[in-house]
Amino acid sequence: MNQQIERMKELTEQLRAASKAYYQDDREIMSNLEYDRMYDELLRLEKETGVVLTGSPTVSVGYEALDSLPKERHESPMLSLDKTKEVSELADFAGNHEILVSWKLDGLTVVLTYRGGSLEKAVTRGNGEIGEVITNNARVFQNIPLHIAYQGELTLRGEAVITYSEFEKINEEIEDVDAKYKNPRNLCSGSVRQLNNEITAKRHVRFYAFALVRADEIDFDNSRSRQFEWLKSQGFDVVEYRKVRAEQVADTVAYFAEKIQHYEIPSDGLVATYEDIAYGQSLGRTAKFPRDSIAFKWQDETRETKLLEIEWSPSRTGLINPVAIFEPVELEGSTVSRASVHNLSIMKALKLGIGDTITVYKANMIIPQIAENLTGSGNIEIPGQCPVCGGPTAVRCANDVETLYCTNERCSAKKIKSFTLFVSRDAMNIEGLSEATLEKFIAHGYIHCFADIFHLDNFRDEIIAMEGFGEKSFANLMQSIEKARITTLPRVIYSLGIPNIGVANARLLCRFFDYDLDKIRSSSLEEVASIEGLGEVIAGSVVGYFADEENDRMLQLLLKELTIEAPQETSGEQIFEGKTFVITGSVNHFANRNELKAFIEERGGKVTGSVTKKTDYLINNDTTSSSSKNKKAKELNIPILSEEDFLDMAQ
Repeated sequence: MNQQIERMKELTEQLRAASKAYYQDDREIMSNLEYDRMYDELLRLEKETGVVLTGSPTVSVGYEALDSLPKERHESPMLSLDKTKEVSELADFAGNHEILVSWKLDGLTVVLTYRGGSLEKAVTRGNGEIGEVITNNARVFQNIPLHIAYQGELTLRGEAVITYSEFEKINEEIEDVDAKYKNPRNLCSGSVRQLNNEITAKRHVRFYAFALVRADEIDFDNSRSRQFEWLKSQGFDVVEYRKVRAEQVADTVAYFAEKIQHYEIPSDGLVATYEDIAYGQSLGRTAKFPRDSIAFKWQDETRETKLLEIEWSPSRTGLINPVAIFEPVELEGSTVSRASVHNLSIMKALKLGIGDTITVYKANMIIPQIAENLTGSGNIEIPGQCPVCGGPTAVRCANDVETLYCTNERCSAKKIKSFTLFVSRDAMNIEGLSEATLEKFIAHGYIHCFADIFHLDNFRDEIIAMEGFGEKSFANLMQSIEKARITTLPRVIYSLGIPNIGVANARLLCRFFDYDLDKIRSSSLEEVASIEGLGEVIAGSVVGYFADEENDRMLQLLLKELTIEAPQETSGEQIFEGKTFVITGSVNHFANRNELKAFIEERGGKVTGSVTKKTDYLINNDTTSSSSKNKKAKELNIPILSEEDFLDMAQ
């Protein structure tokens, strides 16, 4: 008995630490499979002993609300669901009743309240009793109706999620994403629980309703599916579901299991709920679980394989992640041969060693993970040098998690943002080099400086063999690189990533020095500071950049790869001389806002990012919107122009 209690204490402590890391800190210190295994062991011990320890995750629900957001108590507790991995148990749950089988989405649960047809409140699940108020953030979710036809009080629950494709896109754009976000669920959690809803809006969070809590005076004829259909009629997206009986459960699970292979929305299983509302409610609840629903978690398909090596993958933050390379195996219909180990702590806990026999699986049937190590030789040596730059490494420990870092500030892996800027549309405009792709090429040693990008053909065979590449994509990449060799001086200046030098300032600089790069490189602080619109701070950035020997060396190598065209003299009249514009919202007549900005600057105007007393015009196709910029413009009596208005003025 005492040994069982001690084991329960150990499991409780480890599971609580893992939950805190996952839910509050948005980081991962153990795999989902390991967490489930430990949780099930603790649950079994609690049943055997009849003891439930204080703080046990079997009675604690979710995470504690953070102090940075207002807190609010839910009208009724939000309970977890009991779970199973057996299809037969799901069929037993159905019994002689109809059930709804739907996705169990892997995001952040949110409760919405509408009154008088308007969204009044949005609160996260929190710890099940107290959540965080995120109303302002919910208003900028991609698919939540701000106003609905129903005028009574409506309360519904759903999951805020970020799709896999959006996750990949954001992953390329957010500077610290590899340090903070390991999967769409963590990114969604960080996006929804923001103090600044502009960040939430940029991350394209979506909401899928999974339960209607209250809708006064609406008769749903005792039917869950009718509740879903009614929510759809009010403009809500609801989770995909199927209404089935026990004999149809196996086929239904097979349908969802097939679909998840290519499903865009993260899901960690299914939920079954009784179609008969009254029957489900009559069953009551346990201390933690409602009895009208049950969760079905995917039975992870595991395979044994042999660990071949640990690849050390550096990133933009200096973090060096261990990646397990193993003999290829078939999992969930595809061949896998590598899996992230996340950090040194997990690698040590698994006692990984070259030649070990390991079992691997796909978390949520998507992401390859190591389940366990059957050999446990633990012979992996932690590298003392960065695999990219050769600089010294250091082991750091934070929140009881050990990680490996490169200490060389000039490591090219740390400069991923500068390479991303270099290939961007307004710089060298090289298509096919996303931030994720650049990171792979840098980690493999293909790119150390800007000029190396123009010699990627030296690694043709290796690149074609990479996941996501092939003959056609490589050919397209090389075509884009060759096209980028012919460019303009403003593009080159902008692409260098000089602090405070954006597209507009790059043009100002080139114009002032007559498009002569040698003059720019040898310019003095006083000369650059004399350019209207720049000033001493920006001048210091420019002069300091070109005075750096390493920057000069990289530029010399780059110039050997480029043909810089002479500037085309603009004959356009400077009709916007002395005028300041702000551009917001989407554009229709220009490819993007940067193209509109260039149009204005070529005609003598200036474009800034915020509306102030010095602004002459705000360009926004939605002239009647209640955006902050529109409101500010109206307060200051600044004209708000649509593109059509602006183009009429430009004629």
